[in-house]
Amino acid sequence: MAEIGTMHYLVVAAMLFIIGTVGVVTRRNVVVILMSIELILNAVNLNLVAFSRLYGLHGQVFSIFVMVDAAAEAAVGLGIVIAFFRNKETVNVDEVDLLKW
Repeated sequence: MAEIGTMHYLVVAAMLFIIGTVGVVTRRNVVVILMSIELILNAVNLNLVAFSRLYGLHGQVFSIFVMVDAAAEAAVGLGIVIAFFRNKETVNVDEVDLLKW
């Protein structure tokens, strides 16, 4: 049985990144877009951890910072979604025109 190497992790991370990118580009629901952004950030974390197996622990440390940033982004993003839903009663991206007069 073959050993799981760095290339396997990179392939999984690439698939996660592609799924997240497709979700951001094609979806119109803000919550789904936020989840797709989280998938992209998890793909980045997987790449960092995979390369830290080869080059030291710097990737794992940086991955923790990315997770903290993702948590803050999720909290702020969901707060904005809740405020938008209270104002417009929808979470559809096409109806975001709060900055228009």
